[in-house]
Amino acid sequence: MNFIGAVGGDGGDDADDKEKAEEEERERQEAIREAEERRKEKHRRMEEEREKMRQDIRDKYNIKKKEEVVEQQMMPQEEPNPLMRKKKTPEELAAEAEQEELDDFTKLKNQIETQVNELKTQIEGKCVMQ
Repeated sequence: MNFIGAVGGDGGDDADDKEKAEEEERERQEAIREAEERRKEKHRRMEEEREKMRQDIRDKYNIKKKEEVVEQQMMPQEEPNPLMRKKKTPEELAAEAEQEELDDFTKLKNQIETQVNELKTQIEGKCVMQ
């Protein structure tokens, strides 16, 4: 009996296994993509049906559609999933923090200026120039 071929003497099985694994992975990715497309289509149809029902109610009760809703739908969304949004760089974070500090500083400055002007008005009202 000769078991050399069965034990793996020629190394051809590794290439076949690799090709099979790649093919299975492609099939798996294709199945995932198709399932996602079906899900999106289902949700799109559901939303169309909901919008039709909403419009029927609007027509029945003579309600005008809000303009804000139309504007929101027309604006492209940056990311559908907020967890997948672009991360802010340290420079952007520092700029936001500086802007907040400036806002706080500006509020404080305006408050102080208002108080000074009130005091100035009170003092001018009490003093009479002769």
